[in-house]
Amino acid sequence: MNEDIAPLLQREAEACGLTLSAEQCAAFSQYRALVLDWNEKVNLTAITEPEAFVCRHFLDSLWPMRWLSLAGKACIDVGTGAGFPGLALKLACEEMQLTLLDSLQKRLRVLDAMCGALGVQAHLVHARAEEGGHAEALRESFDYAFARAVAPLRVLCEYCLPFVRVGGSFCAWKGPQMEEEWTQAKRALSLLGGELVRREEYALPDGSGRTFLEFRKVRPTPQKYPRPSAKLKKAPL
Repeated sequence: MNEDIAPLLQREAEACGLTLSAEQCAAFSQYRALVLDWNEKVNLTAITEPEAFVCRHFLDSLWPMRWLSLAGKACIDVGTGAGFPGLALKLACEEMQLTLLDSLQKRLRVLDAMCGALGVQAHLVHARAEEGGHAEALRESFDYAFARAVAPLRVLCEYCLPFVRVGGSFCAWKGPQMEEEWTQAKRALSLLGGELVRREEYALPDGSGRTFLEFRKVRPTPQKYPRPSAKLKKAPL
């Protein structure tokens, strides 16, 4: 199961217009092996087959690098799970500063072990997004906030924009059908201080449709946001 996927990743990345060195591809192969090993103890992913893993986890995480300049930037991956997209982006851009935030301590222990094995420097934060967004050390402290999650976009905006400094961006990885979510999120963006600056639709090598959205932070988020979890979910903006 822990095959060397470095040649596969390098070939597929080149076909997608992404440039990865042999050393980076080897690190990604090790990353996958670590995820699969830990997956036997902690539920991290249902995708284990090499081609699907490379496509759905690695290439999807890395695709927006053609539009983003991450070197030297402070980035937070909100609800990081197994480290997608944050840790994958860090392996491709060592110069970015990475914070991984997750609500489950056991996942953070796994991420800490994986970062150690990969030689990656990252700051790990155990917090729910709606709590971390009010923490003085985190609020409006990042150039980029990332979310590759299943929460509706208007909820993700409330989770993520409070972490972003004015002039920075919140980036969301979503599926192909975005019109309803985008329409519902417009009010949230206005209230939270964001505006849409990029919407890119693309297809992964397996044909999966994806949408990448970048929202620029144009003014500070009001202090009352993010709201407590129960209120946020019961009455989305």
